Amino acid sequence: MANHKQAAKRARQTNVKTERNRFYRTRVKNITKDIREAVENKDKSLAEEKLKLANKLFHSYVSKGFFKKGTASRRVSRLAKLVNTLSA
Repeated sequence: MANHKQAAKRARQTNVKTERNRFYRTRVKNITKDIREAVENKDKSLAEEKLKLANKLFHSYVSKGFFKKGTASRRVSRLAKLVNTLSA
């Protein structure tokens, strides 16, 4: 337990950030999983729809400090490459 006022505040802030990052991490995993499942099921329209969502969300997470810009771009790029393996 924190002995100083400032240390107690830092502990509270850490809890808030941890919870927020857990939400983002789970969201990233679920979106990625949805895209991979759509590709597995050869559902190109669903995969493209989910890819658009992934692109939007991953880059919004950059502004929130969860991802670095390159990380978000790399993840979206790899998912796009996977979606593009499906023929129309």
